[in-house]
Amino acid sequence: MNQQTRSIRMWTPHTLALFLLMAVGLGFMAYRMTYGLGAATGLNDVYPWGFWLGFDVLGGVAMAAGGFVIACAIYIFNWKKYKPIARPAILTAFLGYLMAVIALFLDIGHPFRLWHPAVMWQVHSVMWVVAIHVILYTTTLGIESSPMLLEKMSWQRTLALVKKIMVGAVVFGVMLSTLHQSSLGAVFLISGARMSRLWYSQFLPYMFLISAVAMGLAMVSMEAMFSARAFNHKVDREVFIGLAVGVRNTLMVYLLLKIFFLVKNSSVAAAFDGSVAGNMYLAEMLIGVIIPLALLLNGRCRRSLNRILLVDVLVIGGVLINRLNVSLFSMDAWSVARGGGYFPTGSELMVTLGVIALGTFLFKLAARYLPLFEEG
Repeated sequence: MNQQTRSIRMWTPHTLALFLLMAVGLGFMAYRMTYGLGAATGLNDVYPWGFWLGFDVLGGVAMAAGGFVIACAIYIFNWKKYKPIARPAILTAFLGYLMAVIALFLDIGHPFRLWHPAVMWQVHSVMWVVAIHVILYTTTLGIESSPMLLEKMSWQRTLALVKKIMVGAVVFGVMLSTLHQSSLGAVFLISGARMSRLWYSQFLPYMFLISAVAMGLAMVSMEAMFSARAFNHKVDREVFIGLAVGVRNTLMVYLLLKIFFLVKNSSVAAAFDGSVAGNMYLAEMLIGVIIPLALLLNGRCRRSLNRILLVDVLVIGGVLINRLNVSLFSMDAWSVARGGGYFPTGSELMVTLGVIALGTFLFKLAARYLPLFEEG
């Protein structure tokens, strides 16, 4: 353990606040497991999927996209300048999938059947495809993250073996993550007329993938900035500028596709009709695409770390709004017309905060006790 990691203080007011959130979240999890989804959430027959699925699962998986993008850049394209942020990026991705798995466990009607897709294959079901991707990619992220623990435990033989298969694991992980990000969008293709034309398209899987890449890069950038400040870990300024360029290019492609489908589906008027769906669509586009892209197109802004951080926050927020829009607000008109309604309960919100606190604490734990910011 070097001087840098020894300087990280574990028991601070920040850590105690995380423990408080985790304790409250755990209490509400126990309540959900005891009394069921009906008592603990605002879900109903018209709204069977709610905040946990939209924010924790769809948002958590999109957040994890930075792991496969950075791993691909380093191990496949040999862009070595991003190597200092590889381990934190992959760990962040692993924690994102952890959040998604916990949310899935709580969100399904029979939580203890979560393992069934691993042995009961339904190859014609897109839901099974999503489940098997979660299982396989979580395992792959575990392999990609393992060198930190193996170095700490001084298991040199196992470490040497993992390093030999690392490129293969990264290639497999890139393939899995690409399929998984898009398959989450494919799930909603079955919604048909229930979903607003503002979002529904046969290309929804591709839109999920592209927006996840933008969010993943922004998440890696934001995490690197925060960890650099919190844990006295220096990151080259050019790394953040390179990530910002990646976000800019991805957003440009995403914006062009959004405009194309808006016109193609004759939905321009729907975006400005004052409805819940229209307002949420405008919020998603302004916060997550238009304002960040306007900032990134300014060369001076791209060289300001504070403005890059602002862009990161906006892009992450915009993609999270997009995931909630697709899973909830896009079907609001259809559901209201059938007497349905949904609003997340306090327990749903507190469980989500508890899971986020758990991820933050685990990251801090890794920064303190594992070689997270260095290689061997």
